[in-house]
Amino acid sequence: MTATRPAEFDRSGITPVNGLPVHEAEDLTKGGNQALIALNDQVYNLRITRAGKLILTK
Repeated sequence: MTATRPAEFDRSGITPVNGLPVHEAEDLTKGGNQALIALNDQVYNLRITRAGKLILTK
């Protein structure tokens, strides 16, 4: 498995340098610490930890 770096951002407008869309984790969780994300009939749990890290589990 190869580690990848997060996209570099121009924080003035929160626009990624490489043109990918940006989604704020707090928006996905509606201010909470968890959100469910569906993809191809699978549901994943996105969680923001107390340390401010993101965990995505199946």
